[in-house]
Amino acid sequence: MVVGEAMIVAGIGCKGGASTDAVLGAISAALNSYAVNAAQLDALATSKRKAAEPGIRGAAHTLALAVHALDDDALRATQHLTLTHSSFSMAVAGVSSLSEAAALAASGPGSRLLGPRIARNGVTCALATDGVIP
Repeated sequence: MVVGEAMIVAGIGCKGGASTDAVLGAISAALNSYAVNAAQLDALATSKRKAAEPGIRGAAHTLALAVHALDDDALRATQHLTLTHSSFSMAVAGVSSLSEAAALAASGPGSRLLGPRIARNGVTCALATDGVIP
């Protein structure tokens, strides 16, 4: 991240065993949907339970990005700002949208979603920023 530029975080949710290609595909779809360049992405974020998923780790490695593993309290603190409400996510992760809550929590106070999460091949990706994207 360059000082003065907006931070952009991709929040990731996935079914167990999702492949690196599936995670990268969801990230790519979200970036394309919201006209964000992959070089603008600063980090990936997910729950502590999902952080060890090989597909998420593989995507982070491919993109040379850190994975922020968020605890349940951090995720619940942002869920009132999520745009998507999934009963599956609520049952499994305890929040209405894991990817959206993770992106918001990792982006910090005052962050906002660029839009609703994108779902592809068992993976969801949401983008959040703490500022204005050029």
